[in-house]
Amino acid sequence: MNKLCSCIVPCFNEEKVIPIYYDEMQKVMKQEENIEFEIIFVDDGSKDGTLEIMRKLSEQDPKVHYISFSRNFGKEAALYAGLERAKGDYVITMDVDLQDPPYLIPKMIRCIEEENYDSVATRRVTREGEPVIRSFFARQFYKLINKISDSNIVDGARDFRMMKRKMVDAILTMPEYNRFTKGIFGWVGFETKWLEYKNVERAAGETKWSFWKLFRYACEGIMAFSTAPLMAVSLMGVFVCIFAFLFLIFVIVRAAVFGDPVAGWPSLVCIISFLSGIQLLGMGVVGMYLSKTYLETKHRPIYIEKESH
Repeated sequence: MNKLCSCIVPCFNEEKVIPIYYDEMQKVMKQEENIEFEIIFVDDGSKDGTLEIMRKLSEQDPKVHYISFSRNFGKEAALYAGLERAKGDYVITMDVDLQDPPYLIPKMIRCIEEENYDSVATRRVTREGEPVIRSFFARQFYKLINKISDSNIVDGARDFRMMKRKMVDAILTMPEYNRFTKGIFGWVGFETKWLEYKNVERAAGETKWSFWKLFRYACEGIMAFSTAPLMAVSLMGVFVCIFAFLFLIFVIVRAAVFGDPVAGWPSLVCIISFLSGIQLLGMGVVGMYLSKTYLETKHRPIYIEKESH
């Protein structure tokens, strides 16, 4: 009996690229005679004709399924919805814009079946075509999160990977509201092989990831898999207290020796402003963690399904 491979494809306003992606996947599906495929498109609240294209493909091809959200819940929610829906022995998560090349799928299948890996993941070894500043901050993010968390996230890692069913089941046991899939992949473990490839430009359309959205996503990852920011703020508070104590001794000695209690008010204002900034920073970091805890305790659904087939 042939194995079933489920391909999960999140989409947000991708009407231009879905037909191109489908044509490329057709080539791969015809190439793999011993593997049955199903494609699960997840419409993340698109405002264009994305859902209509999914409906047409689903009517034409029984291997194509789709889930449509009631609004935009984000890529993380779309990936989770796809994992819940997938029935395959192997499950692939990938982007629809062809920056995750479908031609790598046969090689992934060989690694899973012949080399007995639990997962085959991909990473970009170049970032050609990407803004220099974005590339710089992305590399710094990977370095930082690997130092402060227990999750191993490879630099340039993509969400494009193939997993055996047991790894998918392990991920589904983590129904947390604030999701960072790259971290979850690393946290659950399992034997993973990494495939490297050069960066590929989008086949059509425009990226939905602005610098601000990437920054927020990075913050989500850090808070989801590390408490290091809380420790950093605590240590900062200790150093500031030591500095304040030493400065107090300096002021007392200076007043006793020179008797000049009025001079120095500009430095005093600077110190007060500095300490206030430290306090606000600390409160902000703690507040971000509390907000995440607050959202988790509400037990809201990760997504709301409007339509599916």
